[in-house]
Amino acid sequence: MGRLGCTIDGTLDVSKFNEPMPWIGIYVAAASAACAMAMAVDVFHGFRYRKFWFPCKFFSLNATTLTLIAVAIKLSVDLNTSMPRRHDQLAKLSSGVFICTVMGNFLPSLGTMENKEIIMNFMALAILVITAIVNICIQLATGVIFVFWRQHAIVMFVMLVLLAIFASSAVAIPTTKSYFELKYSKKIKLAVKECSDKTDVSVPKKLRDDLMRYWMMAHTSNPQFVMGRSATCTASGAFCLISAATLAQAMLRSYLIPRSFKFCHDESDYKWSTTLVLVTQTIAVAVGTIAPACRWFTAINFRCPIKANKACRCEFKIEHYWIKKLIQWKECPLALKICGRQGRKLAHNMKNQFLDFCIRMQTGIVLVSKLVRLISIFVVSRYLICCRWCNDLKRLLKGNNSVANDNSGSNSQPNPMLELRHFVMHLEGEEELVDLMMENNCDAPHHWIQMGKKKQPKYLIQLLEKSISSREFKGVNEFDSDHVPSFDSEEPPNCWALPVVTLTSIAAALPNIDPRSIKQLRNSVSEGLMYIKVVEDNLDDKRDVVNVRKASEIVWLGVDLYHKWLDVDLHKMALQGKGPKEVLETLADIAKNRFMEFRKKDISGCLRETPSKWPIKVLAANCMYRTCQTLVLDYESRDCKSSEILFERLSAMISDIMGACLTNLKQVISTLCHHSTIEEREESVRRAIILLGKTQEILKILDRQPLPSSDPDQLASIDNWRALSRQKVPPQFVSSSMDGNTDSTGSSDLYLTID
Repeated sequence: MGRLGCTIDGTLDVSKFNEPMPWIGIYVAAASAACAMAMAVDVFHGFRYRKFWFPCKFFSLNATTLTLIAVAIKLSVDLNTSMPRRHDQLAKLSSGVFICTVMGNFLPSLGTMENKEIIMNFMALAILVITAIVNICIQLATGVIFVFWRQHAIVMFVMLVLLAIFASSAVAIPTTKSYFELKYSKKIKLAVKECSDKTDVSVPKKLRDDLMRYWMMAHTSNPQFVMGRSATCTASGAFCLISAATLAQAMLRSYLIPRSFKFCHDESDYKWSTTLVLVTQTIAVAVGTIAPACRWFTAINFRCPIKANKACRCEFKIEHYWIKKLIQWKECPLALKICGRQGRKLAHNMKNQFLDFCIRMQTGIVLVSKLVRLISIFVVSRYLICCRWCNDLKRLLKGNNSVANDNSGSNSQPNPMLELRHFVMHLEGEEELVDLMMENNCDAPHHWIQMGKKKQPKYLIQLLEKSISSREFKGVNEFDSDHVPSFDSEEPPNCWALPVVTLTSIAAALPNIDPRSIKQLRNSVSEGLMYIKVVEDNLDDKRDVVNVRKASEIVWLGVDLYHKWLDVDLHKMALQGKGPKEVLETLADIAKNRFMEFRKKDISGCLRETPSKWPIKVLAANCMYRTCQTLVLDYESRDCKSSEILFERLSAMISDIMGACLTNLKQVISTLCHHSTIEEREESVRRAIILLGKTQEILKILDRQPLPSSDPDQLASIDNWRALSRQKVPPQFVSSSMDGNTDSTGSSDLYLTID
């Protein structure tokens, strides 16, 4: 009978029912720790990238985090397990405060979601929160929770308020997104016009101004930043602080004044694991409160300074975007097919009454949020104003001499801050915050550029400086000759990376070459391929080079890690003592044999398809064969009678191909700046600025080289570049610097340049 869970007398054996409970406590602590770690990473990300409104990048509202939270709050919803001791009751309270903390962290992530996604995630969160509140109320009634009932009441009230704030914010998000999309489309035209009008400004300064405009537009219209500076998000930060303070007060009183509470002496079924849960969730609450508190403080800092005193005068005005969506729903007829005029009339009236109630609720929630913000302003305004006066005094003392020297030449120049003010995206009611948002974010591009400069590709820069002089990127045409017979009537298309990888493989197979030179070339190519990939990912919209690009990646993996081209050991070939010409002929024969072997085994007819769909190894073999044959045909005329001379020539060709490809970086930066969705726009512009910082020296080197066309779109592909260079009557070569003139490109896009 024991096997069936019964005792000898037939009653249920419950002796082992509580044995797994400590393991359940460990499971709860692990889920809480995972949430704490994700919130900590978001905090670190915000400080590192100077985003003091702390966007939700790693801890956002989704199915995964909701599942973790459901596990982490297990103690709050446990109805019948006794929790007699101090740490048991505190663990119950910490679980409730933990819910408030994660809700405060989640709020900005609503800005990254589509409308349907917002509804589904909000409903899931509402079910979770309401379930927790109901279970806590049951435990208060049954006596499972017998102390800290005031604290539990405060925490449950905060949960309901935060849930209402979530609903209020979710209603306004679609309206603000559509507004900023429309406004951005107008501002981008103004930015392009101003960039094209300023031809008397130096290229570096013009470039900084261009990036500043794009950054300001992208940053101030970022849906998470819009949500982070809203009244509802500010209020959520205040309520998170209240919930955290409630937990801190309960813990301090219970440990420092133990006589104020009466606990029991029995042991919980969770045993020692409740202490682990309490410690973990206390840490999670402490870490998770940082982001909501900083958003609260930053929003108040925006509203408190002397320049923004007028912002408090209209504090209780309800902007239209808060209720516009509800009004639209009210004006739309019901899609329900109800028989009878009276039935349709009743349904319509009920819908209108419900939406009128929702509009009043929305208005009330926004008013309460603004009241919380106003009270917060009065509480901390004196401290913030004193800090501002101290900072202004420091700047005045430090910059007194420099200001006196600069005044003589600054009067004739227009104030760039006044121009930048036009590109700050703001909502109704935020007019007084435009200058503050501009001042707080105008130095961000400089910070990103400096961050990029710390990661410049030093080996690539050395190769370009050494090999590119006034060659006019001749290596783009020299690696493949039309005189080499083809395997097929039609040649596969080229990408920028595969010729570079093939030439590097040949260089690694040459005998009597200093290993340090080969290592430096390999490092240069490794750095260059990263930027070639950036160019091809952003500018190459042709599907016919997908296999060619894969071939370059696979071949380079073998060359870089194992010194092998496919399965040919390049290091072993270099040690065989063959001459340079013999190495080229050997590699050409190997590539040819690979192609022919595949042709014989080609039962499925892959080679009869278009060359762009050839297998990856066949494409690599074809490129190796043509490159080696081209070098053999030109071997005598180039006087490459030693490995060192041929190695230098290969290095120059590699440098030319990578340099020609990287002239497209200006167009890549332009594409990253304004070809993205509103949710991704700020991150895209930030990546463009960092890319500029990394490649600034490269662009200076390449800016001295002539280009075969003034149209950047024609230079994105290596095949187009080769075709333009081989024209019988070539067009006049133009400088890679465009001097800010976008009319000659035939495109309305802005192409950023650097000197």
